[in-house]
Amino acid sequence: MSSSGQSVVLLGPQRQPILEEVVQSLDLDGPFATITAGWQEREPDDDELDALLDGQSVNLNLYARWHDVLDRDPEYAVADRHQREVLDELQELYLLRLDYALGAVVMLQQRRGSADLRTAAVAEAVEAVRELDAAHLLRIGEVNGEFYERWPPHDRPVIAQHRAAVGRLLEGVTALVVAGGHVGVLVASMHLFNVAAALDAPVIAWSAGAMALAEQVVLFHDRAVQGPGNPEVYGHGLSLLHGVVPLPHAAARLLLGDVGRMAVFAQRFAPARCVLLDAGSRVDVDLDGDVPVGTRVLDLGGAVSVVSES
Repeated sequence: MSSSGQSVVLLGPQRQPILEEVVQSLDLDGPFATITAGWQEREPDDDELDALLDGQSVNLNLYARWHDVLDRDPEYAVADRHQREVLDELQELYLLRLDYALGAVVMLQQRRGSADLRTAAVAEAVEAVRELDAAHLLRIGEVNGEFYERWPPHDRPVIAQHRAAVGRLLEGVTALVVAGGHVGVLVASMHLFNVAAALDAPVIAWSAGAMALAEQVVLFHDRAVQGPGNPEVYGHGLSLLHGVVPLPHAAARLLLGDVGRMAVFAQRFAPARCVLLDAGSRVDVDLDGDVPVGTRVLDLGGAVSVVSES
């Protein structure tokens, strides 16, 4: 397989890894760049991952690099902390509005009376949620844009040094492998060190790593201890995936049998496909965002369906 281009292979959870066979099927012989920043303090504990890649991996160490920036550039560290506080508050305000908006959708779905009128009202309520999601994502982009205008990363010597080092490590790799963990840390560190701009190789990713590659990161958990949470737009991803919302651990995290709930989920993010990624899953996404026949997705009616020939 050619090492040029940013085609993406999404995998299900790797508790029983299929990474090795995927690499072999793609005829990739290394070297490989790896990102385990989502593991945070456990970032260096990548011996098992390196073994699956036949000892041909080099860890980009983005989490350690991020903390080195914060340690060596205290002025930027203060600004970065304030920025995260602003984004956290923005997310809290959005979640309050989202709870009411999705609550209205549920009440309308359950209302008796004319089916036609109810269907129209539900569609309008879902559209209101879509507008809220879009407005929130736009506001996040504005806040981040203002931050980077005031604190241009390329003008900070420590960040520039690490960006250059990451760029050199990515030169000549046959693939980038992105593991899971904390999706916020993954996205932030990959943005900070300009990974997407420096990359010219296929990407293999799973769990939070898969989520981080999308145009927007969508958090979800219907089976949390405190009860089902509202799927929420968390921010911009790397945009290496177009028209796809990756849903790792789908069977464990989503109430797939609740067709009404799943329909709202799928409709909120349409026309992007909500792709289910469970153990053993492999989805090869091409540069146009098309997924292969046989990929499991949520359809707009809320059912789990399989992509077929168009």
